[in-house]
Amino acid sequence: MNNINECPTWMQHLENDDLSFIKRFILASGSLKEVAREYGVSYPTVRLRLDRLIQKIQAEEELDDDRYINTIKSLAINEKIDLNIAKILIEKYRQQVKALKGGG
Repeated sequence: MNNINECPTWMQHLENDDLSFIKRFILASGSLKEVAREYGVSYPTVRLRLDRLIQKIQAEEELDDDRYINTIKSLAINEKIDLNIAKILIEKYRQQVKALKGGG
């Protein structure tokens, strides 16, 4: 990530609720008990949400290591294909991979 305005790929695919949770977690200094209190839920509920968020991020990281995606990114960086086309190809590929894994 070279630009302060760029957002990591794993973060781009999170829902707003997930990003809000991350913000609250950070502001609570990583205290799940504090986050549970703020949300008005039990500690196990917050722990489960964090575990699911970790799984989402790990899944995105796995996709980032994907050869196809890296090839498309390389082609875009080297101006062999248009950046917008690269983004479309990567997003369509991600959708297919998620569908094959049963994620939608």
